[in-house]
Parts: sequence; structure tokens; C-alpha cells
Amino acid sequence: MKFDTPATTNPVDQLRIVGQPSDRIDGPRKTTGTAPYAYERHDVAKDAAYGVVVGAGIAKGRIARIDVQAAEAAPGVLAVVTAQNAGKLGKGRMNTAALLGGPEIAHYHQAIAVVVAERFEQARAAAALIRVEYAPEAGAFSLAKAKDQAQPPKADDGPGGMPPETRVGDFDGAFARAAVRLDQTYTTPDQSHAMMEPHATLAVWEGDRLTVWTSNQMIDWGRGDLARTLGLPRDKVRLISPFIGGGFGGKLFLRADVLMAALGAKAAGRPVKVALQRPLMMNNTTHRPATLQRIRIGAGRDGRITAIGHESWSGDLPGGSPETAVAQTRLLYAGEHRMTAMKLAVLDLPEGNAMRAPGEAPGLMALEIAIDEMAEQLRMDPIQFRLLNDTQVDPEKPDRPFSQRRLGECLRTGAERFGWNRRTPPGQRREGPGGRWLIGMGVAAAFRNNLVMKSAARVRLDRRGVVTVETDMTDIGTGSYTILAQTAAEMMGVGLDQVVVRLGDSALPVSAGSGGQWGGNSSASGVYAACVALREAVARKAGIDVKDAVFADGQVRGGGRSLSLGEVAGAEGLAAEDRIEFGDLDKKYQQSTFGGHFCEVAVDAYTGEVRVRRMLAVCAAGRILNPKTARSQVIGAMTMGVGAALMEALHVDERRGFFVNHDLAGYEVPAHADIPHQEVIFLDETDPLSSPLKAKGVGELGICGVAAAVANAIHNATGVRIRDYPITLDKLLKDLPKPA
Repeated sequence: MKFDTPATTNPVDQLRIVGQPSDRIDGPRKTTGTAPYAYERHDVAKDAAYGVVVGAGIAKGRIARIDVQAAEAAPGVLAVVTAQNAGKLGKGRMNTAALLGGPEIAHYHQAIAVVVAERFEQARAAAALIRVEYAPEAGAFSLAKAKDQAQPPKADDGPGGMPPETRVGDFDGAFARAAVRLDQTYTTPDQSHAMMEPHATLAVWEGDRLTVWTSNQMIDWGRGDLARTLGLPRDKVRLISPFIGGGFGGKLFLRADVLMAALGAKAAGRPVKVALQRPLMMNNTTHRPATLQRIRIGAGRDGRITAIGHESWSGDLPGGSPETAVAQTRLLYAGEHRMTAMKLAVLDLPEGNAMRAPGEAPGLMALEIAIDEMAEQLRMDPIQFRLLNDTQVDPEKPDRPFSQRRLGECLRTGAERFGWNRRTPPGQRREGPGGRWLIGMGVAAAFRNNLVMKSAARVRLDRRGVVTVETDMTDIGTGSYTILAQTAAEMMGVGLDQVVVRLGDSALPVSAGSGGQWGGNSSASGVYAACVALREAVARKAGIDVKDAVFADGQVRGGGRSLSLGEVAGAEGLAAEDRIEFGDLDKKYQQSTFGGHFCEVAVDAYTGEVRVRRMLAVCAAGRILNPKTARSQVIGAMTMGVGAALMEALHVDERRGFFVNHDLAGYEVPAHADIPHQEVIFLDETDPLSSPLKAKGVGELGICGVAAAVANAIHNATGVRIRDYPITLDKLLKDLPKPA
């Protein structure tokens, strides 16, 4: 099915099941422990051996000598695989560095060996016996030091071939002439995905065929890159990932656990399971790279922006890509004269890549502080300033309208619900004994582009009237099982209890996969397309004109006839397969999601301790397919935003080139006690230009802007402006107002 004209009325608009707050259909399996994760697949490989990965002890250089004799002779050891005996390996298209290092080392904790043994403890003990002599080389580990050598990235880096630089009008001249100007620099640190389930894989060879049960967000990408790395035909590789314990972008691509499990299983001649240790997850897999961002805004005394410029610097390994932190600035606010630019420095740190709304999340951490600072200079309310500079067209291409843009409504709705009119000037509201707690409110706009991707599905109907959905789509904890079941149930006129969903297997039709906020909308549209084909097949077999066919209550009706779906399917059943392919509507119209984040904080005037007290998100993101699962995504993203604002940072050892705090003891993330009451409002919206379901993505919108809302609230509470994330108490203490 080609989606190249706006959606009109269709069966989804009944909203009998779609759009309702349904419980997750995979919930019972998750809560009873019967949902199998990759490392736990005892049912498919009862005699699996254990692999432990050894990571490189240098960040750059060569392995001069590696001695594995003691490890090979250790009790229980079945095999030790290194680059010396692994055979010729390729590299996946989506990997920046080779997944198995040696003799060249590209980054710290790059995998250099896997030890396979009967028991995990034996493999771990033997791995410690491997002796490696390195010839280290000097590397670049500081973005600040490498900034001046940074270069514009290739034009095709970033989503949709995002250009490294854009200019409209005369930014430099307009900025110089502006009556009110802001020129500030903001920094965001390296951050880790830190998902609960580690990168883990079970690998099984049957002759020359390889099957891996793994934790991966993008099944088809992973299958292709695994085949490419091992030099196998794609049809010899099967990748299965029905349940994933968190991904956040860190499991979009093939990682070392998959390759090392496959190599270990080949060498040992039996199934092998590998789970990356937490330190290797943080230094071996991808992370969000640090950014340096310079933002310049010029405005008239009336508050209208006349010039806006945003430059961002980030780093990655040779051949890597930038953090696209200027993405939202190209679209969020009006301003006749504009400039955005990205520069990429070569750093010898572990690979940087997609994490929790890449681009917009760190970009808004800077931009939405800058917008607040500009409002303060203009002596305007920060919401009023944002509303004044709202636009209904792409600011860089004014002849290109937004398909839907309700940013203003999000901000006004949030202001009323949050009690924004009670906000006081910075440093003036105190509570508690002796006025110990400084109280402040902050706001930030939320923005995330709406991306779509072709996605296929197969739908089966059996003689019991049960509808089975099959697609390689993944569920990373976001509710894919449920919204795909809701889509099929709505389309076929059955209850949710009559739908079975099979996901996460490369033997199934290729879907959009989970990532970039494109997964739910795109994959549900693929199921919609397959259901349209199945409805036609059912109507034909029932002798009913498909234009007149009504699917409801497990029946198909039309032309004076009424038949149960099971009766029509018969003993052999019916099946249909199709995919959604998107035309150029997203090029004719700018498709984006919008929101407003509101936050109230209390800051201890003695210690600088920050407590988040209230949070509100107002989202405009097309049709919400399931308000319950969507809310869960948004409050989870808001929690991540608090982490980014107050605590999350990978600290770089600039002598040795690695992340020092590479575990969950040193890498801090919010705990339950850190997160207060969270409220989410979804505006009633449909976007017929986005998909047949008139939906968009929403999960990543929930993080975009949160950190800045927290930072702005801290400033409102204390009068202290921090432009270097995370906002820890040591950065606040020296400038805090004295207790009352």
C-alpha cells in the first residue's frame, strides 16, 4: 500500500479499540516472568555454554602480543576466540569500529577475545588469565581540546541526509543590528543508555545456518550486518528478539555480544550465550556523545526574533557521525535571518550514536535555556516570548507548511493547568523553616520530528476467528504488542482477546523496527495495510462487495448476509501480507510533534540540593493509539530528562581514554524517590498527512525539553544560571542566595 494522499475516513476512525487505554497484552507474561529474554532461552538451547568477553585495556594502539594458553588450559574452557583465530571478518554498515579488535585497537573496551566455558564462573575466571601486551598510541579524548580541529560532517550524516549547515538571509548582519542580543555557550556531557537488560545473545549453529536470540531493536538491520560481518548470505542468518529489556537507541545496531556469541558457538561446536558486563556496555557499545553548543539570538525590543544561530560541536571515532543538536532550531521558532551548523571532531572514545531522541534532546537542553535567557533580557514572560515567535511554516522554507503545529496550544494549556500565573521572579519564593527551600517554576518547548519508515506485516485468520499478526517489529517495553493488536482488532472487527501478535523474528515480514519515534506509527500502518488486504480476501470469499462489507463482532456483513469470520476462513484459513510505503507527503509538509514541559523545583539554600516537585507534559502528537501506554512512555521519558538535567554524565579519563564511571554505582540515574507527581495531557489531534492511522510518534517527545525545563526552574528558584549539564550542587553552591 502506498500512502501518498492524505488519509480519509477508514475503519480505524471507529475508535472502538484503537485510541482506548488498553492494558498491555504482554503484561501477564512480563509480570509472571514467562516472557523469555535472550539470555534466558533455555527452551531453545538446553546445553548452552557461557561466553565472557574481554575488552581492550587501551583506547588506541595495537596488540603487540596476546597469550591465551593459560585461559585455554583452565577448567571447563571449551574455546578462546581472538582476531588471530576468528577468520576473516567484515564490518557492518552501521558499525563505526570493528566489533572484534586486534591487532588494531579503535577504542577502550573494544572486544578482543571471548572465552567459552561450561559454566559462567569458569569463563569469567579464564578470561582473567589472558595476558595482553599493548603498544599504545596517543589519542584525542577531549571535545573541548579537539574543538578547533573539528570539521563539517558529510552532508548525508544525520537523519534524512541532514545538511551540516543551513543559512537563510544575513544572520551575521541581522545579529549585529539587533537591539537585544544573546551569545552563550552550553555543554552537555557524554551519556549512557544504561538500560536494565544488558546486551545479550544466545547463538546456535546448525551446519552453516546461524540463529541468534538477542536483544535488538532493529531486526532487519541486525540480520544484514551480522551476515555481512560473518561473510554469510542473509538467508543463512536468523535473528530473534521478541522481548527487549530496554534499548533507548543502544540496541539499534549490531554489537559485540552478537558477534562474540556467534564466533564462540562456532569454535565450541555448541550453543553459546554472552551477556556484556556493565562496564563493557558503557565503553564497548554506543553512547550519546558530548556537545558544545553556541547559540546566538537577536531580537527587537518588541520580542520578535530577527536572527537566530545555533552551532554545535560533537565528536566520534573516524568515520562516525555528529550529534545533530541543531535539528530543532531549524524548525522551532520564527526568525528571518538564520544560521545553523554542525562540526564533528575525531575522538578516540567509544562510538557515539543514537540515544533517547538523538539530536533534539541535547539540542533543546541548550536552545530552551537560551530562549529563557532571551526572554529575561527582554523582560518578557518566557511563554509569551515563545508564543510571539511561533510559526505555522518551516522557518527555513516558508512555502512549506507544517502538517499540524499546536505548540501554542500546548504551552497555553500547560500554563493554565500548572498554575504558571503563580510564578514569581527569580529567587523570591521560599518555603520551609528559615526559608530554606528556594522554589521555582520552569518551562520548555518540546519538539521532535515525525519520521516514517516502510513497514510490512502478515495477518492470518483461522477457523476460530482468531487473527494473528506477524511482523519482525520489536517491543522495547513501549507497548508494540498492544497497539498492533489494537490495530488488527479494529480493522477486523474482533476483540483484543481474539488477536495474537508475533514479533521480533527475521523470518517474519520486515517492519520499521523500534527507534526514532517512528516505530509505533509506521508498524501499525503496516498492520493496517495487511488488514486491508485481508478484509478484501474475506469479503471476496464471503461473496460480499468489499465496499459494502462491515466487520464487527467477529463477523462480516453486507448485501443482506452475515457470516462469522471463522466460518469464512474455513479449515485452511486466510492470510494476507502487505506493507506501507510512504510517498512524499513528509516532504511537501513538515511533519513534527510538539509539546510543552513544565517543572517545579525546590533548591536547598544551604546545600544546593535540587528536588523536583511537580512535572507536567502537554503533547500534540497526532492520534494517540493507546493513551495508557503512551502516557507510560512519556513519564518514562520525563524521568530520563530529570536524569539528564541533574545527574547523568559519563566522566572521561583524558589520559587513558575511557569512561571512568562505567557501572550503575558511578553512573547515576533517577530513582523512584527523585521523581515526583507527573501529569501528561495529550491534545486531541489527528494528522491525516502522517499515516492512515493519522498518528505520529510520541515516546521521544517526552524527553525533548525536560532538562531545560528543570534548568529554567532552578534559575527561577535561585537566580543562578547554569549552562553546563548536569546541574550538580557544586555548580550552584557558590552563587546561591544566602538563606533568609
